[in-house]
Amino acid sequence: MNSRNARFTNPFRPGAGHMPPYLAGRTSEYEEVRRILDQTIILENVILTGLRGVGKTVLLETLKPLAREKGWLWAGTDLSESTSVTEERLATRILVDIALVTSSLVVSESKQLELGYARPERVIRQPLNYDILQAYYDKIPGLTSDKLKSTLEFVWSLLPQTAISGIVFAYDEAQNLSDHAKKEEYPLSLLLDVFQSIQRKNIPFMLVLTGLPTLFPKLVESRTYSERMFHVMFLSQLDEHDSREAIARPVERAECPIQFADRTVRRIIEISGGYPYFIQFICREVYDVWLAKIDSGEIPSVPEREIVQKLDGDFFAGRWAKATDRQRELLKVISLIPNCDDEFTVQEIVNGAKESLEKPFSSSHTNQMLSSLGEAGLIYRNRHGKYSFAVPLLSRFIRRQINEASGLSY
Repeated sequence: MNSRNARFTNPFRPGAGHMPPYLAGRTSEYEEVRRILDQTIILENVILTGLRGVGKTVLLETLKPLAREKGWLWAGTDLSESTSVTEERLATRILVDIALVTSSLVVSESKQLELGYARPERVIRQPLNYDILQAYYDKIPGLTSDKLKSTLEFVWSLLPQTAISGIVFAYDEAQNLSDHAKKEEYPLSLLLDVFQSIQRKNIPFMLVLTGLPTLFPKLVESRTYSERMFHVMFLSQLDEHDSREAIARPVERAECPIQFADRTVRRIIEISGGYPYFIQFICREVYDVWLAKIDSGEIPSVPEREIVQKLDGDFFAGRWAKATDRQRELLKVISLIPNCDDEFTVQEIVNGAKESLEKPFSSSHTNQMLSSLGEAGLIYRNRHGKYSFAVPLLSRFIRRQINEASGLSY
């Protein structure tokens, strides 16, 4: 790095869903959504999926102004696990989200005689707020799905259809949606059934869902027609060019007095694996350390080991703590499989355990533990019956734990 002036605000902003100073490498996804927003009859809904830290929430936020530019209203929020407990809770969530974007719209007017005033008539304006939606919903007979479908049709009938293209219902963390057969509650199926029915009636209400890679298989398992409802975009890590842009552009745009040397950029890309969150995290730490050292008169250097240790503590340690000792043994075996950062099979795990453990795992035990690790958000099963880490660069973290236990340095 080269320094011209140490007095400067750090331009990097790591955080869950925080907008980076420069969004790199998502042009193709942005343009694909632009195409989908041109639909007049909804044949495609959108799923943005990928591991944590790839920028799903950030990309979702950048799509909101695009949708509004094209005449769409934008409704939605994060889907918490509590939303998925019952069908009624999901219906309430949708009604609240609609009301937030329609409450400023006048949907009815009436004139009444006023006595004792020079003006004999009064205009009453009724906004399409939550009370109106809930009252309409409550008076519809039938199942929750029937009531919600009818209410959505009612909303569309009152909107100024020549002025808007439709409504985008955008939900982040959608992998939290689940059906609960034991409780006879099917909120995930409800969401799919309602929007498929609405869209078949040519009502332009579009779903945009973001979530972990478990999301789409879960949708297909719930309703097989989900494959035809959604256009799935899997966000992966940035390539070298886009990673360099994510590092260099914030520095250039803010006219930062401290510049990254090329060797530093290369090392940041290597450590981060091209994941946008990690790039932001590492760049921010490097900047903070350099500014502090310059202020104290020290010779600046990049404390790579300390930064990685802080990343381990901030990002990985909490997830690692969810695993039992035996599950950690399984994860260590997986981290030593050559293709562990792509996909791996039960048989590969069993074979690896035989080579490295005194007490290896059977196939049935491995399947059970992978299921538990899936519930803990560490592993996910894809549609081809293979498994992948659900946390980016988790294998590197695990190998660091192995080295540390063996007394080896970083």
